[in-house]
Amino acid sequence: MRTNNTIALVDDDRNILSSLRVALETEGYKIRTYNEGASALEAFAEDPPDLAILDIKMPRMDGMELLRKIRQTMELPVIFLTSKDDEIDELFGLKMGADDYIAKPFSQRLLIERVKAVLRRASARADTSGEASGADIVERGKLKMDPERHTCHWDGHGVTLTVTEFLILQALAQRPGVVKSRDALMDAAYDDSVYVDDRTIDSHIKRLRKKFKVADDDFDVIETLYGVGYRFKEV
Repeated sequence: MRTNNTIALVDDDRNILSSLRVALETEGYKIRTYNEGASALEAFAEDPPDLAILDIKMPRMDGMELLRKIRQTMELPVIFLTSKDDEIDELFGLKMGADDYIAKPFSQRLLIERVKAVLRRASARADTSGEASGADIVERGKLKMDPERHTCHWDGHGVTLTVTEFLILQALAQRPGVVKSRDALMDAAYDDSVYVDDRTIDSHIKRLRKKFKVADDDFDVIETLYGVGYRFKEV
């Protein structure tokens, strides 16, 4: 099986680079490897991959810093690799704009399924280009979302969202007042059978709230119904 997708692997552990390269090439992906962040960033600027898998803990420029610099110029889908017990790394990674994360040690099969899921979401966004119409734009009070352009505004202020964040918010905003369970939001954002735990969805919601509060400190339209899920407040 061949694909047109290019994946960049950035990790200072050559054993991980080697094993992931073999696993992903077997799935048909084109692979580029980098053992530190600076060279990866330079290469991305010249020829962006379709997805990047970044280790968080690297010398000199770590994965967090690399992602911050990437987000300054491009909306490249990113998956973080993080140490098994470093929950804080996972949460910071999501807050900074990673599309997903996976903890070490990990199953290569699980990583491959996560890769497919993130690429599928990015492809779905791209496929709407030229097909969406004004009817696809979601407007709810101060919120305006344009799936065709992958743009989001709150009271006229632009809010930059990752693919995952956009899909979660879109699922909520399309039906104000209707409670969406975490499972329903997983289906909307991931659209496959890959296991995603409740904490991941909760982290995405927290990050969405934080981003909108930058634009409006009174932002409160994403409501939590404890033990049930989330809903977009009717306006």
